[in-house]
Amino acid sequence: MEFKKLNNNEKMPFISYGVYEISPRKTKKAVINALNAGYTSIDNAQIYYNEEKVGEAISESGIPREELFLTSKNWVSNSGYEKTMKAVNKTLDDLQTDYLDLLLIHQPFGDYYGSYRAFQDLQKEGKVLSIGVSNFDSVRLVDLCMNFDIVPQVNQVETTPYYQQYEANKIMKEWDVTHQSWGPLSEGLDNLFENPILLEIAEKYDKSAAQVILRWLIDRDIPLSCRSVKTERMEENIDVFDFTLNKKEIEKIKELDRGKSPFNDYNDPEIAEEFISEVISDSKFSFDLF
Repeated sequence: MEFKKLNNNEKMPFISYGVYEISPRKTKKAVINALNAGYTSIDNAQIYYNEEKVGEAISESGIPREELFLTSKNWVSNSGYEKTMKAVNKTLDDLQTDYLDLLLIHQPFGDYYGSYRAFQDLQKEGKVLSIGVSNFDSVRLVDLCMNFDIVPQVNQVETTPYYQQYEANKIMKEWDVTHQSWGPLSEGLDNLFENPILLEIAEKYDKSAAQVILRWLIDRDIPLSCRSVKTERMEENIDVFDFTLNKKEIEKIKELDRGKSPFNDYNDPEIAEEFISEVISDSKFSFDLF
């Protein structure tokens, strides 16, 4: 595994195993399989409702805690200083650990200023080694950078061949914030794995289109989080450190960029209103701790 050095000198594995949309019933086995496949970084979130099973898997694995990199994300309904403190302490209990390697604000809604103040205190206490945000656009990110003592270590945003985020990446580099990708494979939408550009590159290196995508991110110096419950896919996704793409190939993949997400646009007022309303109304997305 290769590592990315963060702005606080902590090191983050380039590939994390994500547990998004894995049911609690299947999470424990999936995480154990991922650890056996060689993953050392697990990407969690409170809203995934499976952190307790992740904790059980880690505990049973016997892998020393210091050899693992654990990420969690604080959900919108837990925003604000006090709620964040309670939520993170529950996450630590569920994961059976004394500290997180990385803690992110999951969405740019709610009282994320209060949450980030809590993050800074948690980092000072040693309960969190690195802090950051997720799904923050450049304006919101710069706002945090300019108004807090600690610049976020990470901004985890959707980054795929369809949505390559070059402008956002430029801003992150200017502020020394590590750009991390979620959803790098776009769930295979629009026959992504059959794309001629990706297949041509894949054939050259005797790799799959998915492996080319993951390597493309690493060659752009972007760590990533990806998910699969199939052991063979887990092994394939982590088997990308024996080749590298050249500049011409990276430029060729630029042709696939559509400049927008196939999922959610957090700058769309209608989506923002709907998202916030669902949280406030205690919808299926809400996360009530107590």
